[in-house]
Amino acid sequence: MAFSKFQAFYNHPAGPKTIHFWAPTFKWAVNIANVVDISTKPAETVSYPQQAALACSGLIWAKYSTVITPKNWNLFGVSFAMFVTASYQLSRKIQHEFTNTSTVAKEY
Repeated sequence: MAFSKFQAFYNHPAGPKTIHFWAPTFKWAVNIANVVDISTKPAETVSYPQQAALACSGLIWAKYSTVITPKNWNLFGVSFAMFVTASYQLSRKIQHEFTNTSTVAKEY
């Protein structure tokens, strides 16, 4: 039973014998880097263009992964995670700039 499930996974059109499996799998490294940045880097170092590009890319590829045949759920998962982590990074940057702007305005 377990062997037949593994064989079905292995021979799937988006399985490990194809680029459709490996490209999204290695794309998880971008998400891991973003999560590490969330926990180690201050919000002022976040780049608007970079995180906006990652968020848009994640959203576009998440949609695309559900339209193509065969559906690539690995691509959907990594793209959605990329959208979420990049959006969180953008919200950190916006919140940081908003709180610093209001603090500077109160000093004058």
